[in-house]
Amino acid sequence: MSIFVDYLIVLWGFLLITLMGIGGFFMFRKFLKKLPKEDGRSKMDWEEYYMEKTRHMWRKPEKELLEDLVSPVPELFRDVARQKIASKIGEVALQKKRKVISQDVLIEGYILATPKRDHKFLRKKLDQKNIDVTPYESFFDY
Repeated sequence: MSIFVDYLIVLWGFLLITLMGIGGFFMFRKFLKKLPKEDGRSKMDWEEYYMEKTRHMWRKPEKELLEDLVSPVPELFRDVARQKIASKIGEVALQKKRKVISQDVLIEGYILATPKRDHKFLRKKLDQKNIDVTPYESFFDY
């Protein structure tokens, strides 16, 4: 065997180990989200609960705004992000005892659901949509 083939086999081994490690990391995160908490429900159970409770509260403009706000998320992760964000928006709507999900509830829930590192992209997207973020500044600190 030539040295080229030896290096190719070693590189292939490292590539497989790396890809399996990345896949395992994401599977482990999903496993942790399914573990029940003190109340007997997992984080994913609560997400599904809020989605089902508020499904009838969504109007077409708010659905379109959510789709537009989620558009910067890579397509591979967009469905997961949409569910997590929409469930947080539903939670906020239920806490505020709203009958429908309005733009202010949507933006508040979106801010609370996104990690701090993504807030600059959210601000940029809201600025493109000509939505003033000053009423929501306090939510960026959570």
